[in-house]
Amino acid sequence: MLRGALEVALETLWPTRCAVCDLPGEDVLCPDCARALVVVDACLACPRCGAPHGIVQCTECNEVMLNAAGIDAFPIDAMAHALVLDDAARRIVSAYKDGDERRLRTTIAERMEAYVGPLERAEGFAVAFIPDTAEAVRRRGFDHAREIAQELARRCGLECVELFERPKSTDQRELGRRQRIDNMRNAMHVKEGVRMPERVLVVDDVCTTGATMYAACAALREAGVRRIHALTFGQVMD
Repeated sequence: MLRGALEVALETLWPTRCAVCDLPGEDVLCPDCARALVVVDACLACPRCGAPHGIVQCTECNEVMLNAAGIDAFPIDAMAHALVLDDAARRIVSAYKDGDERRLRTTIAERMEAYVGPLERAEGFAVAFIPDTAEAVRRRGFDHAREIAQELARRCGLECVELFERPKSTDQRELGRRQRIDNMRNAMHVKEGVRMPERVLVVDDVCTTGATMYAACAALREAGVRRIHALTFGQVMD
């Protein structure tokens, strides 16, 4: 009863607002803004790296781009992105991670769930996540990726597992694509002594250059994972 009364009081003082348009209402993402989100068409996306419109000739994971980034072998068997990370999608991620609107984890996981295919469900892929740095967890009070992964796993009937050590705090905003990949290659490690699943779906909120995801999946490959899929909420477009 006390919790219910508290929620009513909080809603009165700070009514729910749409994360995108900021209008008050019943949902953290209003129906109009939800319909306007730019989804990635899986039929047109690259089946390997998930780049939108990469089905015919991908400009992200071809041999030239991988060599330039210092990647000898692409570490992911299949990757997908739910949305193009435009301004609206960025507002959702920002409100969730830094605006303390943790109810958006359900909205994010719901969008990502549409890209979890029958193969991952039928073969019982374990859902893993790329953990936040310790500093980010202290600042926000929670690990945003863990909550998304847990919600996604619950919705898909899969197990959520913690496979990675927390990466060291690194600022990659001023780094180029090759530098980001080199930086993250030394930052991502699997936990010692953890039981490693044969099939893993690695999830994260945003894919910018792919450096963090590639490093995480490469670490899983070295640890003996046989099948690695990846899924993010939003893909940054140049």
